[in-house]
Amino acid sequence: MTKIFNVNGLCRPEKHYMVDLGKRLEAIKKMVDDGEYFTINRARQYGKTTTLNALADYLRKDYPVISMDFQTMDALAFENVENFVSAFAEELLDAMDSFPDEIEEKLTSFVEGTARLNSLQALFKVIKSWCQKLDVTPVLIIDEVDTATNNQVFIDFLAQLRAYYLKRPGTATFQSVILAGVYDVRNIKRKIRPDEEHKTNSPWNIAAKFRIDMSFSADEISEMLKEYETDYHTGMDRAGISQLIYDYTSGYPVLVSGLCKLLDEEIAGTAAFPNKSAAWTAEGVNEAVKILLTEQNALFESLWDKLNQYPEMRGRIYDLLFRGEPIPFNIDDPVTNLLHMFGFVKNEGGTMQVANRIFETRLYNYFLMTADASKTEMFRLGSDEKNQFVADGHLDVERLLEKFVEYFDDIYGDQDQKFVEEDGRRYFMLFLKPIINGTGNYYVEARTRNRKQTDLIIDYRGEQFVIELKIWRGNAYNERGEEQLAEYLEYFHLKKGYMLSFNFNKKKEIGVKRISLGDKMLIEAVV
Repeated sequence: MTKIFNVNGLCRPEKHYMVDLGKRLEAIKKMVDDGEYFTINRARQYGKTTTLNALADYLRKDYPVISMDFQTMDALAFENVENFVSAFAEELLDAMDSFPDEIEEKLTSFVEGTARLNSLQALFKVIKSWCQKLDVTPVLIIDEVDTATNNQVFIDFLAQLRAYYLKRPGTATFQSVILAGVYDVRNIKRKIRPDEEHKTNSPWNIAAKFRIDMSFSADEISEMLKEYETDYHTGMDRAGISQLIYDYTSGYPVLVSGLCKLLDEEIAGTAAFPNKSAAWTAEGVNEAVKILLTEQNALFESLWDKLNQYPEMRGRIYDLLFRGEPIPFNIDDPVTNLLHMFGFVKNEGGTMQVANRIFETRLYNYFLMTADASKTEMFRLGSDEKNQFVADGHLDVERLLEKFVEYFDDIYGDQDQKFVEEDGRRYFMLFLKPIINGTGNYYVEARTRNRKQTDLIIDYRGEQFVIELKIWRGNAYNERGEEQLAEYLEYFHLKKGYMLSFNFNKKKEIGVKRISLGDKMLIEAVV
C-alpha cells in the first residue's frame, strides 16, 4: 500500500511518511532507565501522541508498559474518587495482556464496584503488590492529561504517585511515569483547604525536566523525503526543498506534514504543476504555503480560540508583531509562559519570537483583518487599485510604494510621531494585503524585526522582493540601513531591494528615489 503524509491523529511508519524518531526514543528511554518521572508538554498537534505510541513499542522490549489516554475516560470518571479508581483499574486491565490472578481479581472488583473500599490508597496498594511480583517494574504513560488537570481527584492521584516515588527504592512502584499534554501539570492549581483560594501547589514537583527537541530539523525532513523520493523519483532538490519547508515551519511537525501533503495530493496534477516533479520545487512549496495560510484547520482554530480566551496574550502578540519592541523571553512571566505553552512563541537568543513563519503570517492576517481593519482607508485603496500594480504577471513594487506614499501622506500626513511609529508598518501591510492576496504571500524576517527596522519578504509568482520598513533616525543611520539592505539582497541573490522610511523630519522630501549601491539598486520611499 502506498504511504501518505498524515496530518490527522496518530502517524504509523507502515502507513505514513514519517521523520525517524529513533534518536528521540533513545533519549527518552535514557530518562526511563534512570527512573525519572516527567511530563511531555507541547502545543497542539506537535506529535506527542505519535511519539508516545512509538515510545510504548520501543520500551516494551525492556519494560511492561501501561499506555493510556485520559480522553477515553468520560467526565463521570473524574467526578469522585470511586469513579476514578474504577475507570483507572479498567484502563489497567485493558492495557496489559495479563495480571497475576489475585491482582486481576482486585482490579476487577474496583471496576465492578464490589471492592471493600474504592480509594486511591487501595488502588495503589494493589499496584504495589503487582510491582513486587515483577522482575522489572512497569512504565506508566498517560496521554491527554489536560482532560483532568482541573479536577481534585486527579491532583490527589498525582499526590499518590509522588508519595510512592519518594518511598523508592524501599517501596515497589512504577519504574517511570510519563504524562503528556499541552498544560504542564507542575503548574496546576489546587485547594490546600476547601475554604482557601486556588493556589499553584502541584504535587508533581518531582518531575524531571524534559529537554528533548520534538521539532523536525531540515536534515530529518530530508531523510523523510528520501523515502518519498524512492517511491516517486521526482528528481527534487531534496536538501533545498527540506530547508525551505523548515524555513517556513521551524520544524513544527503538523505544519511540515501539512505542506508535504499539499504538495503530494493537491498541488501535483494542477495546471501550474502538472506532475509531482513540477510540484516538488521552490515554486510548489510557495504555492503550498499560500494554501496553508488560507485554509481552516483544527490547529489554527485552537490558536484563535486561545487568543480570544486570553486577551493578555492577544495584546502581547500584537506588540511583538507591530510595535517593533524587543520583548525579553521570561518564562516566569505568566503571559510569556502561556504563549510558549500554546506554541505561539519561542525563545530566540533571550528574546521572544513568533514560533514560525506560518504562524507569524497567519497572526498578521488575523490582526489585519479583525477589529474592522478591513474597513480602513488603506485596505480599501489597496483593494481598489490592485490591478495597476501587476503587469504581465509581475508585481511592480516600485509603483506600489509610490502610491502608498501618496495615499499615506494624504490621509495620515498630519498624524503625530507616536502614531506613525506604532501603526505605520501596519498600514503598509493593510495596503499590501489585498494587492497580493490569492496570488502571493509575505512574511517578516524575524532576525531583523525591531523598533527601528522590519524586513518584509514578499513571494509573488516565484519572485521574491525584500522591503525594509524602517523609522528614520538620521542620515548616518539611513546610510547604514542601505548598506545592510544591500547585504541582505546578496543573501537572497537579488539585485534590487526596497526601503520604506517613516521620516519625522519636517524638512523631509516625500517620494520615491533610486539609489545605486555597488551592483545593487535600492528603491527608497519616504513618508
